[in-house]
Amino acid sequence: MTSTATPPSTEIKDLYAVGEQPPLGHVPARMHAQLIRQSRFGEPTKAFADEVVGVPDVGPDDVLVYVMAAGVNYNNVWAGLGIPVDVIGARQKGGEKEDFHIGGSDASGIVYRTGSNVTNVKVGDEVVIHCGTWDLNAPSVLAGNDPMYDPSYRIWGYETNWGSFAQFTKVQAHQCMPKAEHLNWEEAAAPTLVGATAYRMLFGWPPHNVRKDDVVLVWGGAGGLGSMATQLAASVGAKPIAVISNDSKAEFCTKLGAVGCINRKQFNHWGRLPDWEDNDAMNGFNAGARAFGKAIWDILGERRSPRIVFEHPGQDTIPTSIFVVETGGMVVVCAGTTGYNADVDLRYLWMRQKRLQGSHFANDEQSYAFNDLVRAKKIDPCLSRVFRFEDTGACHQLMYENRHPDGNMAILVGAQPPA
Repeated sequence: MTSTATPPSTEIKDLYAVGEQPPLGHVPARMHAQLIRQSRFGEPTKAFADEVVGVPDVGPDDVLVYVMAAGVNYNNVWAGLGIPVDVIGARQKGGEKEDFHIGGSDASGIVYRTGSNVTNVKVGDEVVIHCGTWDLNAPSVLAGNDPMYDPSYRIWGYETNWGSFAQFTKVQAHQCMPKAEHLNWEEAAAPTLVGATAYRMLFGWPPHNVRKDDVVLVWGGAGGLGSMATQLAASVGAKPIAVISNDSKAEFCTKLGAVGCINRKQFNHWGRLPDWEDNDAMNGFNAGARAFGKAIWDILGERRSPRIVFEHPGQDTIPTSIFVVETGGMVVVCAGTTGYNADVDLRYLWMRQKRLQGSHFANDEQSYAFNDLVRAKKIDPCLSRVFRFEDTGACHQLMYENRHPDGNMAILVGAQPPA
């Protein structure tokens, strides 16, 4: 059953309480938002605060969406900390005047206003939002090139302002995709950022598109990214193997389609590579990496290595990922949650012709393709926990402390908890 907002008020006001839905199409002058300010940079429970600000105007290519629910991602832990980038200061250097940040890079909601050039959505449409934005008039974009390579590319709700942790969010029209009818607001809000990211990683780098029977090693198999990658790989008949931190997560991963799981806590060779001239240290790493590779073979019942390794821990795991991926295979990485200074033994890259590929979110085509799978009930959003609007800082704190539950989290904004 879809949770809804409070029935739209018949009273025209310039500010509505959180969860109180204005009449359809009526945009009040002000709104509640969870703001980050430079003076509050720090851990999430300190960084976020509910404040009232003006509702943003929309340009000709923009859409104003009344937010029903917002997804939670690590990028706004970074925004709250002010590291590695002060997103407020960066935008001010680019000419923006706002001295605050409204985060949130996933949302479900209802269209309340559209710009003069918008034709793909109308007021009243129920949508989910992907987080890729760019200059629609950039020469490279107009030429039909992938907009993700244009210098104007930004992540909405992190690199841009006016994200989903507010009653209204401003987005570019192309970001708005149809909401899956079978999902409630919070379920619909949860998976798009991680799911579209995983889709590009697994299907966006030919010839290494995932195929039937491919072995795919998925780091963080029980997390937001990993849960999407496992389902996407399984959907085409591949054989995903999930790397987990606790055996209790194995059942969750196998239900999503993993053919087996490896508990990384059973190995201790993680981290940056030792100097190649230090034979004892290198022998220790090689022994650990070989044991990890054997765990893959044991799951498969044959000596097959992954054709694709789905990476995001980075520093601690890249050396092992490069070691275990098959000759001619690809390690595709979208983050560095354990650090950015990852070492590579170049001998494996050139002699075994392995590929180390960076990947970042997704373009329209890939985002819509992922959303189509969600709408077709082929992808479970893996919503694990739902928070109230006032707990925006608290749920990010769980993520900051690595105490968040498996799967994805969401925050109720306009939507109310299920009865």
